[in-house]
Amino acid sequence: MNTFTIESWCKPVGADKSVPMGQISFRVSDEYRLKMESMEERFAESSSERQGDISVRMADLELTTPPECGALSDAQFHVYVHRSEGRGHFFLKGHRATDDALIYSNAVMVDELG
Repeated sequence: MNTFTIESWCKPVGADKSVPMGQISFRVSDEYRLKMESMEERFAESSSERQGDISVRMADLELTTPPECGALSDAQFHVYVHRSEGRGHFFLKGHRATDDALIYSNAVMVDELG
């Protein structure tokens, strides 16, 4: 299992831009690591498919959000592969429970999970 503490962002409903929100911390279990590695491999070999989402059970996440964020109503890992480098990245995304604002983290390389 891997725990990450990285910068997070908030994009309120109807906003043009995201704003920094502070540090977010979450754990990636072996189950999700294996799913991300599988997606990375599939996307690297595909000529058309380059990104996708993995729904996350909130109980599995061990999530700590910045105080101004509060709880998330849902969460997903968004996995994608850069065309030029062929390497996978992921970030956590979800919606704030109080107002449905999009909350997301900076990206992390899938390689960092291993």
